[in-house]
Amino acid sequence: MGRMSGVTVFTHECDGELLRGVYGDGDDPAAATVVLLHGAGKGSKERLVPLLGEFVARGCRAVAFDFSGHGESTGTLAELSLRRRFEQAVAVIGARVPAGAPLIVVGFSMSGQTVADLAAHYGERVAAIGLCAPAVYGAEAWLVPFGEGNGRFSDIIRTPGSWRRSPALEAFRAYTGRAVLVVPGTDHVIPTDVTDAVTDALAARAQFTRVGIPAADHYVGLWFRDHDDDRRRFVDAVLAGLGDRGWTATRAWVDKRLPEGRSVREWESLRGGWSSQMRRLTLDDGSAAVLRSFVKPFFRRHAPGLLTREAAVLTLLASYDDIPTPRLYAADPTAELADHPSLLMSLLPGSVRVEDDGDLDGRLDLLAGQLARIHAVVPAERPRTYQAWTSPERVRTPGGPLWERAADVIRREAPAYEGCFLHRDFHPGNVLFTGEGEELRISGVVDWVETSWGPADLDVAHCSTALALLHGAEYGLGFRERYEARGGRQLAGGQDHLYWRLLDALAYAPDAEKLAVPWRELGRSDLTPEVLGARLEAYVGGLLERYV
Repeated sequence: MGRMSGVTVFTHECDGELLRGVYGDGDDPAAATVVLLHGAGKGSKERLVPLLGEFVARGCRAVAFDFSGHGESTGTLAELSLRRRFEQAVAVIGARVPAGAPLIVVGFSMSGQTVADLAAHYGERVAAIGLCAPAVYGAEAWLVPFGEGNGRFSDIIRTPGSWRRSPALEAFRAYTGRAVLVVPGTDHVIPTDVTDAVTDALAARAQFTRVGIPAADHYVGLWFRDHDDDRRRFVDAVLAGLGDRGWTATRAWVDKRLPEGRSVREWESLRGGWSSQMRRLTLDDGSAAVLRSFVKPFFRRHAPGLLTREAAVLTLLASYDDIPTPRLYAADPTAELADHPSLLMSLLPGSVRVEDDGDLDGRLDLLAGQLARIHAVVPAERPRTYQAWTSPERVRTPGGPLWERAADVIRREAPAYEGCFLHRDFHPGNVLFTGEGEELRISGVVDWVETSWGPADLDVAHCSTALALLHGAEYGLGFRERYEARGGRQLAGGQDHLYWRLLDALAYAPDAEKLAVPWRELGRSDLTPEVLGARLEAYVGGLLERYV
């Protein structure tokens, strides 16, 4: 053991190999320990020493080491595997980190997978994660030795889309601490689809920040070694609000905007959201509130309009007894005070119900009647005109005559319509129910960020698509009749109505994962990509048969 550049050099025996590492001891005994994990190929701890020093300078302990077959460690790269990487990281943490001490885990490239494995293993102990141009891999790759570049591991990772089955994405989706993703301007190694999937997973529950470095390439570790300002910016982002798992500013904002005299006793992530993070806040008197935060980069950019609109709609609908909506407490659409653009509102009773059960027909009738009542709202000031969520130029389909016919339908100019007040994202995931059987009731309608002015057909179309995917094509095809039977507005006929139905349905081709992820979190594990694809095709075919 010795000293190198102000850090301690160590050797740890693990799995028959000698792992060489460096360790820095910050001056804050309560600080987290940062574990830095290099990438594959020629990656090593050496390029991470400046980053380690940056964390130590902020008071953290920090450790970096060479996986076997890398740098100064023994062993061969061909015998290494994702599992052995995880086991070696656990061994070094066990030897160099005080028992139970909080962890910050930072991984580059291949170590994105290892960060996910460690986050799942250590749970709440991981206070923050940093991911720099990360890779993730299908479960079948975890045990397989890397080999010489032409073996089974290479075959697995070169299989198109194999990464989509990665347990890492589920681990990131479940993670609730601080998460920072570094995305270089040019990355010839990690496909954009992988980066986007990691972004979506981290944005589900983590206090997430995406940091772009336009001038950098895939080798972010080398970039941080040579660019002090970006290295410091990354460390600042990882350590921001660490004591509150990254939510320091939001907690302070919430505390000031709760009903007078109330304080938050417990924060709990809610499942089922897609565009935003939802949290239940249990207050000191046992009552509860809900916090919506826009964390995904796309929705964060559009948050000022979305949250300003939702705040206005909740205020408008507060006087409508037949449309149960949350009470607005406060909104910070531009994240002036909170960590992310946020809206604070009351908690409504009831729950989202997406099951195939004995109450399904009753729920669909109630959905239809509720949508009719929403369309009867006459606001003093009209909301914005609806926005289409696809177009002939953007449609992607599985191909074939059926889909070509469907795409042809929306190539025409939009039909004339008599406008009305639209929820615009009305489907079972945004409606709460209480009771069962004859006592079944709608107790809340939520998610009003897309409220628009447009044809009632479009709201009916969106709910119909969701019902077809959730329960089968016949339920989507039949929702119009339920709506009209319960006092809904007069809908278009024939080709005009078909236009609106397909304008919505084609937004979810060639797959419906966008809707399915939150539904699976609510227990619908049967909604596989194969099931959803078959249901969407059957629904589109049924529409063409019925309205052409």
